[in-house]
Amino acid sequence: MPNKSNKAILLLADGNVFHGKVFGKAGTASGEICFNTGMTGYQEVFTDPSYSGQVLIMNNVHIGNYGVKDSDIESNSIKINALIARNLESEFSRYQATDSLDSFLISQNILGIYDVDTRSLVAHIREKGAMNCIISSEIFDLVELKQLLDSCPNMDGLELASTVSTQQEYELGDTASPIKISVLDFGIKKNILNCLVERGVHLRVHPAKTPISRLKEFTPSGYFISNGPGDPAAMPYAVETVKAILDEGKPVFGICLGHQLLALANGIDTFKMHHGHRGLNHPVKNLQTGICEITTQNHGFGVNPDAVAKNANIEVTHINLNDNSIEGIKLLNKPAFSVQYHPEATPGPHDSRYLFDDFIRLMKN
Repeated sequence: MPNKSNKAILLLADGNVFHGKVFGKAGTASGEICFNTGMTGYQEVFTDPSYSGQVLIMNNVHIGNYGVKDSDIESNSIKINALIARNLESEFSRYQATDSLDSFLISQNILGIYDVDTRSLVAHIREKGAMNCIISSEIFDLVELKQLLDSCPNMDGLELASTVSTQQEYELGDTASPIKISVLDFGIKKNILNCLVERGVHLRVHPAKTPISRLKEFTPSGYFISNGPGDPAAMPYAVETVKAILDEGKPVFGICLGHQLLALANGIDTFKMHHGHRGLNHPVKNLQTGICEITTQNHGFGVNPDAVAKNANIEVTHINLNDNSIEGIKLLNKPAFSVQYHPEATPGPHDSRYLFDDFIRLMKN
């Protein structure tokens, strides 16, 4: 444990209070509380742009035990608003690590609280659902904290993708490749791009609010719609762009937020989940092959199954075996498909990376 005696406090929107100790950057932070069930991969999780606006509980008892490493990142900075843990380990065992987690959080101005009964806290969130919270190592008056918490925006109705998207276009991959992909970045993870580049394609990554006219200038073989944070229903600009992309008639692949935007572009609404899916051990069944995949997930919104059932142009391709929620769809009248989970799986198993091959095959055909 770090040699710190400074106390910290966690206040939930429903009035529940948890006490602990501060690590990382001391101060005050708020956001929607959520939890991740993964035992490893904390650095990749913290730098995933899809966690923007959220305060994260890590279920594993020990966090930081293998330190941090420069290559284990999914974006250029930590994207969570704050971190909650049971035990913070200042000593790390991995010889490739360059620093401790505590130092990493301090360098990124991220507040954390540890010595919290995370098992009790997660059980509470599973029962009551996602809600906002506030953590502080400097304010301990509950009335003052409640006032600050009341000003924290709700995730339902919040547009965040444009805040984490690239602000400048850039290109990756083999410039001589006959397969070119226009990528819409709503908070894309680096390893999604790696999985595409490894398959010999040429990518141009575009900011979230790029118009279809600019996407077409790349003369792409297909379009990729990325993951990202926030409420997809608060992104009408993106829905209109996806509709225009579909009108091109070229192959389209969407992941996570991209899956939800593809649904919205086809008249299927989305909804805020009770507490979401976050972890690297979620079982998903591929309805086309009958094979079960263990998947990595990070989402707090889902696609309405009743609306999907009424749409003759949509087929469900994957379902979650824990709660039967929709995990994948494909269009029957367009070469387009999407999944709610993360096939690049960093961290996590590689069971679903075949989806990138399916996308490449669709463009070649």
